[in-house]
Amino acid sequence: MSLNSKLGLGTAALGRPQYINVRQEKSLVIDLDAFKQRGLQVLEEAYQLGVRYFDTAPGYGLAENLVLEWLHSKNDKTIQVATKWGYTYVANFDPTAKIHEIKEHSLAKLNEQWEISKALLPHLKVYQIHSATLETGVLENKSVIDRLASLKEEYNLKIGITTTGTNQIDLIQKALDLSVAGQSLFDTFQVTYNMLDQSLLEISERLIREGKFVIIKEALANGRIFRNVSYPHYNELYELLEALALKYHVGVDAIALNFCSETIPGSMVLSGASTKTHLKSNLNLKTFRLSEIELDTLKNFRMDTGTYWQERKQLTWN
Repeated sequence: MSLNSKLGLGTAALGRPQYINVRQEKSLVIDLDAFKQRGLQVLEEAYQLGVRYFDTAPGYGLAENLVLEWLHSKNDKTIQVATKWGYTYVANFDPTAKIHEIKEHSLAKLNEQWEISKALLPHLKVYQIHSATLETGVLENKSVIDRLASLKEEYNLKIGITTTGTNQIDLIQKALDLSVAGQSLFDTFQVTYNMLDQSLLEISERLIREGKFVIIKEALANGRIFRNVSYPHYNELYELLEALALKYHVGVDAIALNFCSETIPGSMVLSGASTKTHLKSNLNLKTFRLSEIELDTLKNFRMDTGTYWQERKQLTWN
């Protein structure tokens, strides 16, 4: 295990300038060359600090190409890359774009994106359905499932899903019950989980019991855990997070990441850092340990799942 094995780096913010988030700083005009170089620098900084798990996707703009270019400078078999299929980035780095990505869970899209993503081998270890949902019917598409099973066998991959929305748990249950030739297909589950949406706890014991690898995304609730006048209903949470940050000499981000790591044992938490400063702050999650009382207190801030996702829908690409 690497030094920071509890933390992986998600590359969405490294590959495209806009993301669904509560932005803390003003948006700037994007210089794509400078943006690319910053992304490469963050990847290298993460590596130097002990991160060995990197999560990317074709839907993240430049991200897959950035990771591939960066890998060419490395000769380290401990680097693990996860990528996904199912989303195409279409905003073309236009900050005024109305549509940023298009979802398509077809066999054609799987084959098209695999032909590009397979260049990440041999570091590519995890191949995921990007934001699988009940609505797309991807888990019922036999041609897609059979193709994933064949890729798993041929390339010794772990096959996974990433989930989002109010039906996360129903989807995970469906995926856990899915098998091909008597073997469970899905090995990894990348799930939205944070202090506000704790629905993962409803099924985490089964995931752990069945030996599945849990990857946590959106641990910072798209920025909503940071004090913001637009969310006065979180003031009590803000006060507690800031007090804990002061106690442990870390940022609020590290408290939130530590909460996720400690409450889902054996999980990998993804940092979405887009700068070296944010990355170093995130990595402080390993410098302390929240007490059981503190973890239980933070659990009390769980929101109704529907309310959480309705609020998230109000966030914009910026």
